[in-house]
Amino acid sequence: MLYQAMRILLAPLCAVAAYVWLCATPQLAQAQSVDVDLCLGYIGPGAGIALFGSFLAVLIAMFSAFFALLTWPLRWLWRFFRGRKARSKAKVRRVVILGLDGLDPDLVDQYLKEGILPNLAQLKEEGSYTRLGTTWPPLSPVAWSSFSTGSNPGKHNIFDFISPNRTDYRPRMSSVRVRPPSRTMPLGKYRVPLSRPQIDRLRKSKPFWNVLGEAGVFSAVLRVPITFPPDKFYGVQLSAMCVPDLRGTQGTFAFFTEEGQEGLCLEGDAGGQTLLVKRDGSTVKGLLPGPDNPLREDGTRSSLPLQVKRNSKGKVALHVGDQHVELPPNEYTDWVRLAFPLAPGVKARGLCRFLLKSFDAPFEMYCTPVNIDPDKPVMPISHPPVYSTYLAKQHGPYATLGLAEDTGSLSEQRVSEKAFLKQAYDIDEERQTMFFDSLQKVRRGLVACVFDGPDRIQHMFWRFHDEKHPARGEDESNIAAYRDTIRNMYVRMDRLVGRTKESVDKGTALIVMSDHGFKPFRRGVDLNAWLLEHGYLFLKENTRVSNVAYLEEVDWARTRAYAIGLAGIFVNQRGRESEGIVSSGRESQDLAKELCNRLTGLNDTECGEVAVHQAVCREDVYHGPYVEAAPDVIIGYNVGYRVSWDTANGKCASRVFSDNVKAWSGDHCIHPELVPGILFSNTKLGNEMPNIVDLAPTVLDLLGVSKPAYMDGNSLLCAS
Repeated sequence: MLYQAMRILLAPLCAVAAYVWLCATPQLAQAQSVDVDLCLGYIGPGAGIALFGSFLAVLIAMFSAFFALLTWPLRWLWRFFRGRKARSKAKVRRVVILGLDGLDPDLVDQYLKEGILPNLAQLKEEGSYTRLGTTWPPLSPVAWSSFSTGSNPGKHNIFDFISPNRTDYRPRMSSVRVRPPSRTMPLGKYRVPLSRPQIDRLRKSKPFWNVLGEAGVFSAVLRVPITFPPDKFYGVQLSAMCVPDLRGTQGTFAFFTEEGQEGLCLEGDAGGQTLLVKRDGSTVKGLLPGPDNPLREDGTRSSLPLQVKRNSKGKVALHVGDQHVELPPNEYTDWVRLAFPLAPGVKARGLCRFLLKSFDAPFEMYCTPVNIDPDKPVMPISHPPVYSTYLAKQHGPYATLGLAEDTGSLSEQRVSEKAFLKQAYDIDEERQTMFFDSLQKVRRGLVACVFDGPDRIQHMFWRFHDEKHPARGEDESNIAAYRDTIRNMYVRMDRLVGRTKESVDKGTALIVMSDHGFKPFRRGVDLNAWLLEHGYLFLKENTRVSNVAYLEEVDWARTRAYAIGLAGIFVNQRGRESEGIVSSGRESQDLAKELCNRLTGLNDTECGEVAVHQAVCREDVYHGPYVEAAPDVIIGYNVGYRVSWDTANGKCASRVFSDNVKAWSGDHCIHPELVPGILFSNTKLGNEMPNIVDLAPTVLDLLGVSKPAYMDGNSLLCAS
């Protein structure tokens, strides 16, 4: 206790307030967060960065923490009386949700039978285990939004990573809209914002931790997808999917080299930038790009000079900004904190890791995307804002990027499989540290944490697991080295379950779940090529194939339907799309039904397999006030198939079917019946066909809170 007290006293003032607030009264903490909202989709252009200076963020965090400390006695009394009703009806003191993104029931069943998942086997024996129904489509932002709100996508308004802007057909974020400040004041070469960025949250409905908070029940919510910007509720939250990097993208890595051509590639699942360096004897020099400078009239991108030097003893070191870092070959550095100058006294702070591949010619060095520094964030990435600072002070720097594992670097072969796995498991260790910190401090209420590692590793290593995969390659030594990567990951997750079980008492309900399963992605289906082939889509004159992204070569005067993103097909509807030609109502509905009938059972004649298990009209699977925002036709692919990379980016290839030869070789963007998630619990659960929307009502029921009328799901305790 004395050691802990000394650590508190030596920490910066805001971290002191946060620590006292969290450790002394974990069920009493509440503070106001700043409504800052920014995100970039899985596929598509970045939204930019709505910069609020780190000084302002820290100032607000300090004020929030002190306000919480000063007012906690009154708030304690208020919440004590408000929470009596929930406590009296609660079936348990605490609910712990361990989200293992993408854990697949077929593999779980196989590994349970082999006896290599003893902790999950014990959980199954003591409580319950079943498959968990997922969403149309089974994409992470869609499924996790249904998890948090207990409602179908027609009520929470998230249908994909991106959605088309109906005025120009270009993709934009499905979860947020960000516009720069409407008023600025010129000051020399700078512009001073006089208003805040205009930001709209597009995920609708209310997460169940907000419902708990209204009933006086505290929650700690860590890295659950689609929680950026952070929710305001009685508890703490660290945001996840859609938290941008410091450049305002979903994750742009940098690759420094002496050879090749400079360029930016942000296509497919992620991307990066190749940057040329110059060698001067034993020194290599270059520039590390930072965010576009929103405080300059010309918007010039900020940057930091870097130098890599080899000394007389042969050791290599990196000098970037005011940091000096040793660079052992083929090993990641620790997190390196950076400060990009924007204006006098104003800096944007981030952190990244470096990996030196080769100092000798040709020089090669990889740099992760520059994450927002959680200790001094340029915008709130947690609720309250001081919570990210608390975690950094308590446990050290950590990844904040929504899609933190850099899949793009492996897809583009800028890092090896070994290096990617190291990065993924380092992030997993950071997450475990935060999770068990919350388990220790939150003894009553909710603790929910999602681990992304299973999803990212299966995406990138399924080719070694699947002997039929076209991206498997012929290097037998490489295949042998990574054949068991997925199996080993499941064993690692089982150990996490075991450690969690040891950390919970009899008054805790433990739920282990995944939002969807996983399957091979061997072949891509180019929906735009199919639409072109069957006369639903037309390209501009003298254009047979469109290699330009975002539907820029489509002839809208003749096009009745188009595809962009991962979910499905949109009707080019008059009055909704800017150049729509299909009448709303009966004509649009008939066209959607026609497309569903023709696409269901679509056969890949080259392989003799069914590519589309079922295509459905949106009204058949969604209900609620936001159905109109969904694709008109949702595609449920068969196992082995997924929408092609070109379609996702709004291109149109020459062929409908093509092999997927990317490292991104596993996926879950198929028919939901073919890729359910998993649900384990130490509590006996009813309902033989549970769905992900049932978890929110179940948690509310366990903690003595009534289910709101807007939720579609039902408590799984009802039939137990």
